[in-house]
Amino acid sequence: MYLDKYNKLFPADKNYILKEAQIALKASLLDYTVDFAKSAYLRYFNPLGLEDDTILKIKAHQSSSNEHLEDFYVHLAGIFRYKYGDNQLEFLFDGTDHYDKYEQDWDSTYKAWLENFAPQLHFLKAVLEATVFYPEDRKAALACNRMKAFITQQFDLKLYRYKGIVAMKIA
Repeated sequence: MYLDKYNKLFPADKNYILKEAQIALKASLLDYTVDFAKSAYLRYFNPLGLEDDTILKIKAHQSSSNEHLEDFYVHLAGIFRYKYGDNQLEFLFDGTDHYDKYEQDWDSTYKAWLENFAPQLHFLKAVLEATVFYPEDRKAALACNRMKAFITQQFDLKLYRYKGIVAMKIA
């Protein structure tokens, strides 16, 4: 079980199980995010299938490392726990394990969020910039900040390093 000194959850907390499920799915969902962003970009912003240098580069890209999307994934996982998480385990009468249920819930919610994000060019550009078009000599800070700003705009939540997730106040 993933436990460290920074987790301040109760030992029987649902969020331990949920966080474990999210960590287990991280690599596969990050690969899915890159593939999804590439196909969504081609679907929404190149419906005629015209091929220029950008489109050829997107099509030729093979995912090797998605480390620049890890902060985005961690932020979305935290938002999921913030919005849908409580510390009570629920009764599962169908005999499934809590871990499997939370893994399925997170997987389906993450993919649904990507579907909602896909028509927005800012999201697709940020993912493609952090993966396909990411130059070797550049810092990841710009791409991470763009993803963080997108999350803030999408969910009306502000992400702080030390405070955590805070709902934005609308005047």
